[in-house]
Amino acid sequence: MAEAQTTEKSITHIFALRTTSNREDQVIDFIGSNITKKKIDVYCVIRPHGMRGYIFLEAADKASAEQAAFNVPYARGILAKEIEYKEIEHMLEQVKKEANIRKNDIAEIISGPFKREQCKIMRIDRTKEEVVVELLEAAVPIPITVKIDAVKVIRRDDDSSEDEEEKKEEAKEEKKTRYHEEEKEEKIEGVDEKDFYE
Repeated sequence: MAEAQTTEKSITHIFALRTTSNREDQVIDFIGSNITKKKIDVYCVIRPHGMRGYIFLEAADKASAEQAAFNVPYARGILAKEIEYKEIEHMLEQVKKEANIRKNDIAEIISGPFKREQCKIMRIDRTKEEVVVELLEAAVPIPITVKIDAVKVIRRDDDSSEDEEEKKEEAKEEKKTRYHEEEKEEKIEGVDEKDFYE
């Protein structure tokens, strides 16, 4: 009989509580104080990031969840249907996504002391999740290391017209050097080796 009671207690249920939008934190505070004062069987209060107007209560039963939310300002009521964990799992467990950042991308720093500054990605260290950037507006380009999630790519520089112009310039320079080398070889062929040693 004791084993049946412990397994019954270990099974929890998740309920959604409607709240006034942007008042979720206050509702959580009120519910937290209700739970500790009245010793209600609510084990967890969850507010998923970016979700407005709802918080989730993990409780032993619906009555416990309703008791925790009873007379709480800005609480609109518990939804009738119980929530399955798999329905809210994607909101709770952070999925690591690969950042689409490449060398020479133009990015904007979105956090830290250089917030809102535009920069160029110089090097990417995916193991440390860091990027080395140079600020575009700086008088002297200084490499700065920031976290990879602290930058947001604005545009790709790999197919821009500037790169194409640089490649054309490099090709022209290469042709010039090749032409001058061929000229030197022709002149050398016309000169006798004895002239060099005299």
